[in-house]
Amino acid sequence: MNKSKPTISIEYCPKCNWMLRAAYMAQELLSTFTEDVHGVLLIPSEIAGKYTISSDGYTLFDRKGMGRFPEVKELKQLVRDHINPNKDLGHSEKK
Repeated sequence: MNKSKPTISIEYCPKCNWMLRAAYMAQELLSTFTEDVHGVLLIPSEIAGKYTISSDGYTLFDRKGMGRFPEVKELKQLVRDHINPNKDLGHSEKK
């Protein structure tokens, strides 16, 4: 595959103390998508309450729009569906 690998970005509100949540989700994504992504970028937001996960400009999950944080299993499915739809997520797979 010659195409460059996508970067996942997690923009979080540091004033809300969401850095650890963002780091945990980054670690989960990196452990699942090691071969599929260039990396995961953590971005401290200047916008209060922001928690958005995107891939090269495409929003995968927005906390404000959804009214909640993503579950890790749900996030892995969203990322997989966007970057590698044929990837088997094993125990995180939809039933």
